[in-house]
Amino acid sequence: MASEKSFLQAIKDRRTIYALNKTAPIADEKIVSIVKDAILHVPSSFNSQSARLVVLLNDEHDKFWEYVKEVLKPIVPADQFAKTEERVNGFKAGYGTILFFEDPEPVQALQKQFALYAEHFPVWSEHTSAMHQFALWVALEAEGFGANLQHYNPIIDQKAQAEWNIPQLWKLRAQLVFGGKVAEAGEKQYKPVEGERLFVHGAKN
Repeated sequence: MASEKSFLQAIKDRRTIYALNKTAPIADEKIVSIVKDAILHVPSSFNSQSARLVVLLNDEHDKFWEYVKEVLKPIVPADQFAKTEERVNGFKAGYGTILFFEDPEPVQALQKQFALYAEHFPVWSEHTSAMHQFALWVALEAEGFGANLQHYNPIIDQKAQAEWNIPQLWKLRAQLVFGGKVAEAGEKQYKPVEGERLFVHGAKN
């Protein structure tokens, strides 16, 4: 089974997949269970637990991407909208979307509690969100989904918050689109690692 992949192998296999369809290798219940596990076990700065995730599946997923088109149409030049619509329809073609929000209240509480680090907590909140995004991207890859990460915030925030009763204070940080793989990602070019991106000191043979 795909879920029996090692964590490192799932990291290696994770790619940005744009060609998606509405097939799902696992049940919706399993998808929700994976998201729950991420919320419970992905770390957060000072245990802030500030991540707030909204899972949109099936018709609700489609609705979100229709809303994205609605908010984009007035601000995209008319002669460019067809291309934009095609791109957004590619996301809509997937099976589901996870919306990653950050709740500022626990972050602000930590700023008051630890004034010496106050300026850093908003940055660490972004780290918290990024860890949740990556963990779920890898977890869904391990189950056989393809996925891509999008950032239509902040233009879609208010529309989504109104539709799904999401507190206005929460800040949308990213949208993870996932679905069945229609095609694999193209070949990836890797920049050199040793001596340019990785530096090791003190290792023993």
